Amino acid sequence: MQSVRSQRIFFLIAVLIVAGLIAWWWQSQRSSTMTNRITVYYTKLDGKSEIPWTVSMRPPAPGESSAEHLHNTVLYAATQVLAGPPATTAAIRFPPGTHVLSANVTGSTVTLDLSGEAARQSGDLAENGAFKSLVWTMTALPGINAVAVRVAGQQLTTLPGGHLELDEPLRRSDW
Repeated sequence: MQSVRSQRIFFLIAVLIVAGLIAWWWQSQRSSTMTNRITVYYTKLDGKSEIPWTVSMRPPAPGESSAEHLHNTVLYAATQVLAGPPATTAAIRFPPGTHVLSANVTGSTVTLDLSGEAARQSGDLAENGAFKSLVWTMTALPGINAVAVRVAGQQLTTLPGGHLELDEPLRRSDW
């Protein structure tokens, strides 16, 4: 009698352990696909260091290809950089009204076409800081290592201030 009872208790404990492991696995899979997080970088006013800001992004939509999701992630991340950090954060910002006209991913390079307001960035520190934020954010995305920038549909050699060369894709190592 004692042996049958011990076997039942052992079986019940084993079932509970297996059920717990299944519940843990299901919850971990569910939570990892419920939200994506990306890091947006903002350059501090000293122009040298970055402020990482984690933002949530929706997971891939049903039927959305990985290429479409990457495009949407790039567009969202670039928009976050251009919008700037919260007002209470001391950081270099793009000129007001700057927005993304288009975003394309070819291989490991993102090409962003920014509105004309981006060309109003003045001064070495402001130009470098704003574009450093953009490049650091884009290259934090999986598979991206360079950012080509166009302004109002035009390939510029430099911004009007002449402090930042835009004729070649930008990389983190440029800073």
